Amino acid sequence: MSSLHELTALEQRDLLQRGELSSRELTAHYLERIEARNPALGAFVTVTADSALAEAAAADQRRVSGVDLPTLHGLPLAHKDLTDVVGVVTTHGSAALEHTVAAADSPLVAILRRAGAISVGKTQVPEFGLSCYSENLIAPPSRNPLDPTRSSGGSSGGSAAAVAAGLISLAPGTDGGGSVRIPAAATGLIGLKPNRGRVPSGSGQSDLGQFVVAGPLARTTADAALLLDAMAAEPNFHATSAAAHGPFLNAALRADGRFRIGFSTVSPFAAAFPIELDDDARTSFDAGLRALGAVGHDVVEADLRYDSRYHEAFQTVWTAGLAVARIPADREEDLTTLARTLRRRAQGRSATDLATAVDILRQFEQDTIQQYSAFDIIATPALGMTPRPIGWYTDADADTDYLRQCQYSPYTSMVNVCGLPAISVPIFTTADGLSMSIQLIGRPSAEADLLTVSAQLEDYFRTSQNRSA
Repeated sequence: MSSLHELTALEQRDLLQRGELSSRELTAHYLERIEARNPALGAFVTVTADSALAEAAAADQRRVSGVDLPTLHGLPLAHKDLTDVVGVVTTHGSAALEHTVAAADSPLVAILRRAGAISVGKTQVPEFGLSCYSENLIAPPSRNPLDPTRSSGGSSGGSAAAVAAGLISLAPGTDGGGSVRIPAAATGLIGLKPNRGRVPSGSGQSDLGQFVVAGPLARTTADAALLLDAMAAEPNFHATSAAAHGPFLNAALRADGRFRIGFSTVSPFAAAFPIELDDDARTSFDAGLRALGAVGHDVVEADLRYDSRYHEAFQTVWTAGLAVARIPADREEDLTTLARTLRRRAQGRSATDLATAVDILRQFEQDTIQQYSAFDIIATPALGMTPRPIGWYTDADADTDYLRQCQYSPYTSMVNVCGLPAISVPIFTTADGLSMSIQLIGRPSAEADLLTVSAQLEDYFRTSQNRSA
């Protein structure tokens, strides 16, 4: 048998459910890998070895008792350090806050615990999840396993690094502007942002802009679908929710369907900033489009236009929560330069400014979805550049930091504004061994279509590699 960490999460789950592998054995294996590799990667901020082994032992006992086993029975995973896990410190990636031990699990953690998952720790994030890189003032930066001199992305950067390095097989992330898809693209993973309302505990209906949703990070499409099924399997009490199309694992395994796919490199940030693809991003996008055509899809250029007011409206709404964040006045100097600057600007905006920005984004959502409706799927580059070096953002002032983030990831935040599902799929390896991905944006509630195409691309590239071997 392959080394345990080389197995997919689906393979591990099947072995666990048949009793051919114990959760304690699998959890101990990952804890050993974390101990050996995390110091060089900075993926984990906190490792909860004792509680993880106790949870694993309890999972093994449940299997022996003969009760029905939940979806993720005995599988180790980790949570972002923006998320409360009972008995564990939550830092939010900030030196400006008192770091307290959580008294209870957050809803998403509780859902995955009920699904049988074993939590092995908390992963690195940017301060308050603001950035597309996972560097802060409280712990070492999260590094890219493909090249540790480069960032693993953000804000789910530590989780992506952990999965890509084989420290866990899958992980939940949260995505408010690309925070699942960006680190997935940087590290060669599948990263799925679900439709607004799909995951009850991370529905995109709690924050002001309705941006933030919870979604899976995994090495394979099927593993991402498995985790999404577990995340979505809860009562949904929101008045507007995504239409039911699960179980999503079935869609990933069937991989059956042909679609009309419109492609575009137009970004809504282009009205405010110079947006250009670097050579590797252009080459990888072209390779992705060829692959989509090779597996049978109708791939045509989409003539898309975006509201030129997008940049200012998005930043206004995206940073609004900073204005009311409970940060003691004498601790504000402990914020990162980016957070401190954006907080002060947010506090200076009026209620009229905020209402106007929300109105602009709601019209943007309507106009964009109408344009996209001519196609089943929209394809864009996942990123505008190869993964950036550690410190590339933070060696500058806040405005340059923000500009660089928009240039690095010019195609992700618009999907959050629209509430649509999207997936990042690795399709190209650069001469330096870095992974590059394509982003596929689905129609409302069409995660199953995205998983279908992702699995088709996976199979296409696997077959191509086998032929060339």
